Amino acid sequence: MAQPATLPPDLTAELPPLAPLGIPDTAPAPAPLVPPAELAAPLGSLDSVAPPAALPPSSDPKLPDIRYRLQVEGLKAIGLEARFRDLSALLDKGRKAGSAAQVSARADADVQTVENLLRSEGYFDAVASAVVGPLPEADGQLLVAITATPGRRYSLGTITVTGGATPLAPEPLALSRQALTLKTGDPIVAPVVEGAEASVALRLPEQGYPFVAIGQRDILLDDVTFTGDYTLPVTAGRKARFGGFRLAGDPVFDAKHIGILPRFKPGEIYDSRRVDDLRQALVATSLLSTVSVEPVATGTIDAEGIETVDLLVRQSRGPARNLAANAGYGTGEGVRVSASWTHRNLFPPEGALSAAVVAGTNEQSIRGQFIRSNAGQRDRTFQAGASVARQRYDAFNAETININASLSRVSTPIWQKRWTWSLGGELIASRETSFDPLLAERDRGTYLIAALPTQLGYDRSDSLLDPTRGFRLTARVSPEAQKRTGGSFDSYGRFLFEASAYYPITSSIVIAGRARVGSIVGAPRDEIAPSRRLYAGGGGSVRGFGFQELGPRDLENKPIGGRGLTEFALEARYRFGDFGIVPFIDAGRLGESSTPSLSGMRYGVGIGGRYYTNFGPMRIDIATPINRRPGESKVALYISIGQAF
Repeated sequence: MAQPATLPPDLTAELPPLAPLGIPDTAPAPAPLVPPAELAAPLGSLDSVAPPAALPPSSDPKLPDIRYRLQVEGLKAIGLEARFRDLSALLDKGRKAGSAAQVSARADADVQTVENLLRSEGYFDAVASAVVGPLPEADGQLLVAITATPGRRYSLGTITVTGGATPLAPEPLALSRQALTLKTGDPIVAPVVEGAEASVALRLPEQGYPFVAIGQRDILLDDVTFTGDYTLPVTAGRKARFGGFRLAGDPVFDAKHIGILPRFKPGEIYDSRRVDDLRQALVATSLLSTVSVEPVATGTIDAEGIETVDLLVRQSRGPARNLAANAGYGTGEGVRVSASWTHRNLFPPEGALSAAVVAGTNEQSIRGQFIRSNAGQRDRTFQAGASVARQRYDAFNAETININASLSRVSTPIWQKRWTWSLGGELIASRETSFDPLLAERDRGTYLIAALPTQLGYDRSDSLLDPTRGFRLTARVSPEAQKRTGGSFDSYGRFLFEASAYYPITSSIVIAGRARVGSIVGAPRDEIAPSRRLYAGGGGSVRGFGFQELGPRDLENKPIGGRGLTEFALEARYRFGDFGIVPFIDAGRLGESSTPSLSGMRYGVGIGGRYYTNFGPMRIDIATPINRRPGESKVALYISIGQAF
């Protein structure tokens, strides 16, 4: 005999959101698997099933707790006993109660949980019962025996998608059937049914139907064939194209600036995924506390019956100013503390002004910078800045003034991009010490340098700060011209190529490797300003050696840099919870020649600790050089944020 299916109200565990991505509250959720009149609790997870709110209190709080044991029959054979035990009120309370009445109340709640669980898995004729009695040979303890009789499991019969009050057009009908993913003969499992309906509610807005509505499903059970005929009404609404933008709330951006952010053009068929992408781009500006994007019908319908819809962007203004600080330490580099102040929208739209200061053992600097984000095009950034720095290292001392500008497309923690690039220019005035091989001593000179740094990157890793799989490739080229006061005019090119790869051995162990080669061509090393030469050693280079410590040295055994660089690194990153251990080996070679070489490679070995936070790992590495030479560190320590590479 046919009868409507009555599934429990709390059988929609893990139901994905039914509103189209980026369109809050515009698409109604699918109806529950039971008629509204039969709802005993809001739709939710079985994990939320709880015993009645008013459990009988203990008759005398001074009396000892009553202990009990739970025995379950009828669920193990169908694979549901473990799920029941996770939800059981009897087990949740620690197997003791203040009175026998409390034990009985928990048992009644568990009986209801068992029946709900069975019906959620398609056992619509299931019944359960509980018996509470004394436990033999156990003084004062009770035995709670819950017995379930599942009965026959129902499966899906015919599956029908209808248009509700009006017939569904062929295209949305085909899309709905494709997204529904239910098959005749499959068990009627509540989460599976709900998930399939959610797929319909998501798929249609991705294919041009922003106003889809999922109606009340109907499952007609037949207790002779143990099947349920399933019917789902879907109202697709009119197909739509993208139109313009409307603003609401407290707008930070006007429609013109919002118009450069979408990855779609007016007139293209509506796609909710692109709408959500636009919303995320607005969130990434960090200038909005809340933002939503939703379609609005315009009533403009073309000859094909397709309506133009505008996007209503609701903005809520967020704080535009922020302060930031970070600190690190490296052997040879010393302590480095930096702080910055930024106004992210001082020059609307998205024109930021930033000021930063660095106070370190060997470096002090102050910098001002203008940044225009989404400069005429999404993800494109223009920067212009100036800095004054004082550096005191074993390799060189320098007082530098730098004026720079660049146009770039770079990754951020929110938007990690596959292709990145940067084109820039620098004007540098620097007074530096330099080792003179003819005089066999260091002298001081002033350098005027013009550079055109360019960078191209390709990133297939899965994280910006803590990658576990994939690879990265980066190439940097910087043609430079230099004039030293009292000296000749020199021109040269700086080249650097780096590749890194990440491979997960297990869910907790990642093997990471890096290779880097660099070269300076066009001028002798000793004619190049010390600050523009290549150096090796330190936390971002070859660990085990101090900052800039690896490579050629002068007569005072101080590093003087080189023109040909070769580096390798290999790590085994083992993570357990929020902590990690990373043994590693690094190798490097820096030579006076511009040709990178493997001859005379030096090695450092060490181990690191990681503490993983929501913005990336905190890193502490300690290492030592193999076959240490005079003047090199016995042990090198590095502290920073993010992995070494």
